[in-house]
Amino acid sequence: MTETLSSSRPRAAARLGARLLRLWRPAALRGGRHRDLQGSGARAAVLGSGDGLLTNISLVLGVAGAGTSASAVRVAGVAGLLAGAFSMAAGELVSVKAHDELVQHEIDVEHAELVDDPAGEQRELAAMYRGRGVPPTDAETVARILMATPKVALDTHVRLELGVDPDNAGSSRQAAVVSFLSFAGGAVLPLLPWFFTSGPGAVLASIIIGALAAVVLGAAVGIFSGQGAWRTAGRQLLAATVAASVTYGVGHLLGAGASAG
Repeated sequence: MTETLSSSRPRAAARLGARLLRLWRPAALRGGRHRDLQGSGARAAVLGSGDGLLTNISLVLGVAGAGTSASAVRVAGVAGLLAGAFSMAAGELVSVKAHDELVQHEIDVEHAELVDDPAGEQRELAAMYRGRGVPPTDAETVARILMATPKVALDTHVRLELGVDPDNAGSSRQAAVVSFLSFAGGAVLPLLPWFFTSGPGAVLASIIIGALAAVVLGAAVGIFSGQGAWRTAGRQLLAATVAASVTYGVGHLLGAGASAG
């Protein structure tokens, strides 16, 4: 019976500590109704699709505005798609990998501190709980029991001090692949009409497809972020309209100048 009671105390304390962590760790790391924002896949998909759409509708309409042939628009659009997709993928690969390495370094530092000065780390943990409103006696008790298990102690310090979930690290390869595909998916949309038609009809089709895609993407972002679909859809459409209008106008001016020259 004594063994059963003594073995159940760490488990009970661990459950209590887990509940405290769910209350006080950042909202992005909580479970339940909260979305997983630490993982890099969703972020890369949203950014990649938006960047691909805005980049290529601007590029396609800019080249089309210069009065060039449909083949020139296709070449420019495909080149922009590939250049942007590879750039986004490489950027995600490097940035997520660097972030993961930085987080792992901080975890290693925290592990070393737990080994070198467990008493000081226990006091620090108790202080963090007191700072969050836990009564001093309860904070000391929870800190002492959590520190009794090295793995639990490290996990708790990492979550409270670094604000990251060590069990949910982002994948740099996943981020790179998702970023590449999402950028390409967004970039190909305004380019599609130029594979089947040319001239003003292709320009109009690119504008319509780009506007619809901007609204859908903006609405999806609004639903995902909880900011409201109409608000973010309007913002995305405005950004696409301004970018495409400027590049089309510049292309038209440069094309007219080249023809006059």
